[in-house]
Amino acid sequence: MKKVNTRMLVEAGMMVALAQVLSYVKLFEMPQGGSVTAGSMVPIFVFAFRWGTLRGLLAGMVYGILQFILGEKYSFHIVSILFDYVIAFACLGLAGLFRHKGMLGVMAGAFLGVFGRFICHVISGVVVFASYAPEGQSPWVYSILYNGSFLLVELVISLVIVGVLYKASKSNFYVRKDSSGDYTA
Repeated sequence: MKKVNTRMLVEAGMMVALAQVLSYVKLFEMPQGGSVTAGSMVPIFVFAFRWGTLRGLLAGMVYGILQFILGEKYSFHIVSILFDYVIAFACLGLAGLFRHKGMLGVMAGAFLGVFGRFICHVISGVVVFASYAPEGQSPWVYSILYNGSFLLVELVISLVIVGVLYKASKSNFYVRKDSSGDYTA
C-alpha cells in the first residue's frame, strides 16, 4: 500500500506543478481575473482520470490554493477565495467520474470539470464582482458572459489536448492493478 501511496503522491505533485507552470503561459488575460492558458487544467484532468475523482478533487484543490498564493489577487473576499480558487479548481477533479468510459468519458469528464469551475466562478462573480456589471445588466448575466468568455476557449483547448493524449496513450491512460496486486500505468 505504501508503494501505491508514494506513487500517487509523486504523480499528484508532478501534475500540480505542471498545471502551475502551464498557467503562466497565458494566451489571453481578462481584466478582473481569468485567462486562457496553454492547457493548464489538463494535468489535473489526467491525474483524475488515472487516480479517480476523490484524489482528483484533492489535487485540484491544491492547485487552486497555489493559484491563489502565487497568482495575482483580484479580491480577498472569502467567497472569492473559495469560489474562484479552492472549490473552483477542486471541481477539475470531477473529470474522474467518467474515467473508465473511453474517449467519450474522458471528454465528458473534462467538460464536467470545466463546467463545475464555471459555476463556481459565476457564483463568485455575482457575489463579489457584481459592481463591474454595466448599468442595467443583471450581475448573473454579466458573470455568465464574463466567465464563459475565457472558460469556453479554455475548454476547447483542454478537450483537444485531452483527446490527443488519450488517443496517443490509451493503454497507459489509467492506473490499474496487475495480476500481482501492484498498480501499473
